Amino acid sequence: LKRVGHAGTLDPAATGVLPIALGKATRLLQYLPGDKAYKATIRLGVRTATDDLQGEIITQQPVANLTLETVKTALQQFEGKIEQIPPSYSAIQVDGKRLYDLARKGENVEVPARTVEIFQIDILDWRKGEFPELEVAIACGSGTYIRAIARDLGTVLETGGTLAALQRTQSSGFQLADSLTLADLEAQLQTGTFQPTLPDAALQHLPSLKLEVTVAKKWCQGQKIPVTEENSGLLRVYQEDGSFLGITKLKRGLLIPQMVLEPIS
Repeated sequence: LKRVGHAGTLDPAATGVLPIALGKATRLLQYLPGDKAYKATIRLGVRTATDDLQGEIITQQPVANLTLETVKTALQQFEGKIEQIPPSYSAIQVDGKRLYDLARKGENVEVPARTVEIFQIDILDWRKGEFPELEVAIACGSGTYIRAIARDLGTVLETGGTLAALQRTQSSGFQLADSLTLADLEAQLQTGTFQPTLPDAALQHLPSLKLEVTVAKKWCQGQKIPVTEENSGLLRVYQEDGSFLGITKLKRGLLIPQMVLEPIS
């Protein structure tokens, strides 16, 4: 295939859901929902350069007296819309250069804070010790760095904190339970049983409408189609036979083509 894309990178040490779009479906990635969910293990008492265990340890101090109740109280300030500074080792670009490339060169770059949204944090496990570990489930909006939550929780607790393990359990409408491992994918390709998910499978958050074939052809040709509906927003467009055609914008009574996946011949 000439075109393959994905809906959000995973850190090298992380596992979990990575939606991959094939061919024309890469044009749909921008319309996927941005919400994600993770299962994360945060180790307290340790700070690292990368905010996870892959990086050099900056400070390390035993905090065996730290209690779960104290941690629960500190976690509350991480729910909702918060300001977050991305890790210096991240794929964000500053002046056209990736932060992790600049960090590896030893260049210090001031990274501006960004607003992210944390919908929910649930505590799954608490493992006591000199360097206690907190296992949490986090549901969040796009652009959230779980490593930054681990780092900032350690700052609030005045213990230091770093990410010990991370699994993405949901991404852009796709669930871990419905995902293929790379080994599964390879096996299915070898046996000829691989079937990609339908392009509109992760677009169910968008309303849909069907167009009669003559109107659908005009829409596919880029024409604006007048409708009686006065609401606005993005919609999935289908032909009467159920064929998925692409994405349209409804604005002031007009259907304005945004992305035509399959033109009608």
